[in-house]
Amino acid sequence: MNDEMRERLQRTRRVATPWSDDGTRGISGTHLDELLERWANGYDWGEHERRIGGFPWVTVRAGDADLSVIHQRSANPGAPVVVLLHGWPDSVLRFERVLPLLADMHVVVPALPGFPFAAPLTIPGMSVNRIVEIVADALDKLGYSRYTVSGGDVGGTVAEILAGEHPDRVAALHLTNVAPQHAFTADPAKLAPDAAAYLRRAAQWFRTEGGYIAEQSTRPNTLAVALGDSPAGLAAWIVEKLESWSDGPAFTPDELLTWVTAYWVTGTIGTSFATYVEPVTIPDRIDTPTVLSVFPHDIKPEPRSYAEAFLNISDYVKHPTGGHFAAWEQPEAYADDVRRAVKLGG
Repeated sequence: MNDEMRERLQRTRRVATPWSDDGTRGISGTHLDELLERWANGYDWGEHERRIGGFPWVTVRAGDADLSVIHQRSANPGAPVVVLLHGWPDSVLRFERVLPLLADMHVVVPALPGFPFAAPLTIPGMSVNRIVEIVADALDKLGYSRYTVSGGDVGGTVAEILAGEHPDRVAALHLTNVAPQHAFTADPAKLAPDAAAYLRRAAQWFRTEGGYIAEQSTRPNTLAVALGDSPAGLAAWIVEKLESWSDGPAFTPDELLTWVTAYWVTGTIGTSFATYVEPVTIPDRIDTPTVLSVFPHDIKPEPRSYAEAFLNISDYVKHPTGGHFAAWEQPEAYADDVRRAVKLGG
């Protein structure tokens, strides 16, 4: 970590509020102070940077864009192909613990445009739909014409659209959530009672927890300055989500700092908002065979009836533990469900 970064951390201006240690009002001041102290004195980004750099990275020219991907090849040339798609506020690091568990498959983990480790994003228009076409083109360039796609959060939406737009290529889907865009067009009168009840719960979640979505989607320039110029601000914004969306203590302090530092050193917090800002067009229904993994501490776990309104659910797997970052929190369970989807695809 460079001297400029440490200097910024050491000069952090602590900001007190009347609710500083109330965890329901965001990250607590005490917890943030402990993380910032570790970040400035003792945390070694170089160690993690070397590990991340040791992944089998390749850069693929896809249309008019460069896509950086981790390309883990199986020793078996005819092995199944799996594509793992991350979300926000994370990166390819979401899948670090899953990669060794899928060593018998060809695994492609794109660093989605605008996110850490991706090629710089300098122009508007990087919508989820455009990302879909970039990923599809990159997979074609890598020589893969048929594959299983797994993802959640933004990556789950990319996965759904990829399956809808390229049903000849996507053999099966593995998802940890239903794309949230479906809720905007769903007619509660046409849904099963528990699916309609889920829509009401989701709406309540957006009212109480979705403020970050409103800010990132409507005022990205303003927010990017606040977070991109302050490591303390960046840590507060991201760590709050990593901890509150996961099941229990899923991250050590250094793991939290690594996921945050990935955004800092790549300068991508502002560009990671692109998928919130740009409009999304999603198919009303995707017929690709789908495994839906439901982890109880995810932010809005869906009942089967709701998922079936939009997806061809072949397997609905409820897990006893795990949250939004399931591939990190419960890698064995996640990998098992990826394998279920691979079997569906034949």
